[in-house]
Amino acid sequence: MNRSSTVRSRPRRPAALLRPALPGAVLLALVLAGCSEPDGGGDAHGEPELGEVAVAPATASLSLPLDAYTDTDAETVRMGQVQQRLISRCMARYGFPYEEVGPSDPAAAQGPEGRHRALFGAVDPEFAAAHGYDMTAGKGRPVKPPAAPLSESAHLVMHGERPGGQQGGAKLPDAPSEEEAAGVDSGIDIGGQKVPAGGCVREAYRKLYAPTKDSVDLLFPFGLASEAHERSKSDSRVAEVLKNWSACMGKSGYTGLKDPYEVVQKLGLEADPGGPKAVTAAKADVACKREVNLVGIWAAVEKAYQERLVEDQAETLALYKKQREARYKLAAGLL
Repeated sequence: MNRSSTVRSRPRRPAALLRPALPGAVLLALVLAGCSEPDGGGDAHGEPELGEVAVAPATASLSLPLDAYTDTDAETVRMGQVQQRLISRCMARYGFPYEEVGPSDPAAAQGPEGRHRALFGAVDPEFAAAHGYDMTAGKGRPVKPPAAPLSESAHLVMHGERPGGQQGGAKLPDAPSEEEAAGVDSGIDIGGQKVPAGGCVREAYRKLYAPTKDSVDLLFPFGLASEAHERSKSDSRVAEVLKNWSACMGKSGYTGLKDPYEVVQKLGLEADPGGPKAVTAAKADVACKREVNLVGIWAAVEKAYQERLVEDQAETLALYKKQREARYKLAAGLL
C-alpha cells in the first residue's frame, strides 16, 4: 500500500505427508501428533491438540488457517496499485496531477519460501548455504526517483494539512471510515471544494479499506496471527523443541541461543548477514532445525492456536472476508 498513508493496528482480542528424516524426528512427530495434553487437551484454556505433524516440511508448503484471510504478496502489491489509483483520482478532482508510484516486482517480493518463508528463521539448506541470513538476497534494491515537490495547495489536497504539519500540534480532522468522513469538515477549501478529512491519502485508504462504519480493521487477521504465534512460543511442545534445537546448536559451538530469532543479533551478524560467518551459522541452524523437526512441530502447534482463534472470531472473520471480496471487486473496476 502507499507508504504515505498511516495504517494503525487496532487488533481486537482476537495434512501434510511425512518426509524422510532421522528416525528420532519421525518418532517425535508421531508421538506429538497422537498424544493428549496433560492440561486438558482440546480445552480452550489449555494447550490445543495437534493434528498431523509433518517432518521437516518446506515453509513454502505450509498452510495455516489465517492464510485464508490475508493477502499474498502479489495481492498486497495489487491493493497498493488500487490505493495509488484512488489517490490519483482524488487529486484530479482538484486539478492536480499525481504520478502513481509503481509497484515493486511481486515475484521478487514473494521470495523462495512463500508467505511463511521467515516464520521460523532460516530453514532452507540451499538458501542458507548461498546467502546465510540475508533475506534480501536476490530481490534487488530498486531505487525510486524522488517524488516531484508539491505546491502548498497540492500538499493541502494530498495530506489535508500544510507542509510542516499543523500549527501548535493541533489534531487533524479525520474519520475512521468513509461513511463517517462525510460528516467531518476538514476546514480546508481549494477552488471552492472541501478537501476530504486527512486529504486524498486518507480518502483513498478509507474507500479501499474502511468504506463503512462496520469495516473490520485491515490488520485484524494479522493481529490474530501474531497472537497465535505468541501463544505458540509459550507452548510446552515448542519449548521442548527449542530446547533440543539450542542443544544441537551448542554442539556446533553456538551456545546460549534460546530461539532462532536471536541468532543474527547474538552472533553479531547484523553487518554482514550473508557473509562467510553467517553462512556457516545458518547451515548449522538449518541442520539443527531439521534434526529436531522444529518447523514441523512448531507449525503444527501454531496451526492449532490459529484454529482456536479462527473459531473464536468466526463472525468477525466472516465479515472481514466479505469486505475483502468487495475490495477485490473495486480493484477489478479500477485496474
